Amino acid sequence: MSFGTGLSGLNAASKNLDVIGHNIANANTTGFKNQRAEFAEMYAMALGATGGSNGGIGVSVANVAQLFTQGNIKITGNNLDLAINGEGLFKVRMTDGSVAYTRNGEFKLDKEGRIITNNGARLQGYLPPEPGSPIPVGATTDLVLPTGAAIAPRATGSSTVNPGIFITANLPATAALQGAPATPLTADQKKYGTVVNIYDQQGNAIPLQIYFVKTAANQWDVIGRVDGATPWQGALGTVNFDAAGEVNGAPTLQLPANALAANSYSAGVPSANFPPNPININIGQANAWTLTQYGSPFAVYDLKQDGYAPGELSSIVINEQGVITARYSNGVSQEAGQVALVRFRNLQGLEPINGGYWRETFTSGQPIEGQPLTGRFGSIRQNALEESNVDLTQELVNMIVAQRHYQANAQTIKTQDQVQQTLVNLR
Repeated sequence: MSFGTGLSGLNAASKNLDVIGHNIANANTTGFKNQRAEFAEMYAMALGATGGSNGGIGVSVANVAQLFTQGNIKITGNNLDLAINGEGLFKVRMTDGSVAYTRNGEFKLDKEGRIITNNGARLQGYLPPEPGSPIPVGATTDLVLPTGAAIAPRATGSSTVNPGIFITANLPATAALQGAPATPLTADQKKYGTVVNIYDQQGNAIPLQIYFVKTAANQWDVIGRVDGATPWQGALGTVNFDAAGEVNGAPTLQLPANALAANSYSAGVPSANFPPNPININIGQANAWTLTQYGSPFAVYDLKQDGYAPGELSSIVINEQGVITARYSNGVSQEAGQVALVRFRNLQGLEPINGGYWRETFTSGQPIEGQPLTGRFGSIRQNALEESNVDLTQELVNMIVAQRHYQANAQTIKTQDQVQQTLVNLR
């Protein structure tokens, strides 16, 4: 029996060395989780035997366990390198259509703009129904960045949220009356003004000049002007102030529909039917920007509008929640998707496969999908990778111990051989 006992010890020690060698070989593998061999003793069982009469017959490898401890986070500077800090796995769809999971965040882009791993597995997440719209949480899909074409322009006033032009400014209460607006405005009537680029349906920039002309006490006419091949000038509305210098009432200020229909407002751009609908100029209204008339100099504090020119993708930013924001050359930023994370009740039950992936098994339980930084899920770190959690010093010590175990088990076989030889040599 000692031969079998010693042989089982040799096999177990050899398997332990295999596991240790595997850990050492993957010490620099991104997202790798080290393993350990777990052993169980074996006994010779006899029918009706009492507890103290069963003899030990060696050892077996009961399990090779994976240790899912956090690896160190290494900064790389690559925009598509992602690390998970905390619980969770990336969900990827393999080239054969099957689903796998990984902690390796070395992602790239393919020719169609999909985010992929080094061997072509596609990162899964949530996409907005259309560019710039809120990202719903539902079924995951391939994450695709809009690299194939320019972002379409948006005409000023066409946004579904906060459309139009927004002005925050102060008009001096001590300003002298300037008379009724002339066509064109006099130099004195252009004293208080600003300019903002608005955009037509094709994304052409139109410099819209906005002037405030004081026509009576606490009353200002707002005049718009565009200098093109055929200059245009028109009234945008009137603003009245109360004794406290606040806007009195709710004035309607607008660039009228089709105001620029007969105006070639940019070289090489034909006359356009713009704007197709009036563009609101928001000042002093509820939940909008403010216009005041205080005893201080004229100043424009903020000026913005909702349109933009076409633009190309210039960079991406991924925050801790895994939200991918695409930044374009026209200054526009849009949410392009969100990375999904997955966790399991029993990580030890996952089946490891080649390439640093795991597959779901019956033992692991079904995957629980969600967004980073919700529930028990960890956060996403852009420009970083999670290093292997292998402690190289500990593995080298383990190797020495496993080697001694192997030698000791070999010695039991050698000793049993000597005993057998002694018996054979009896006369």
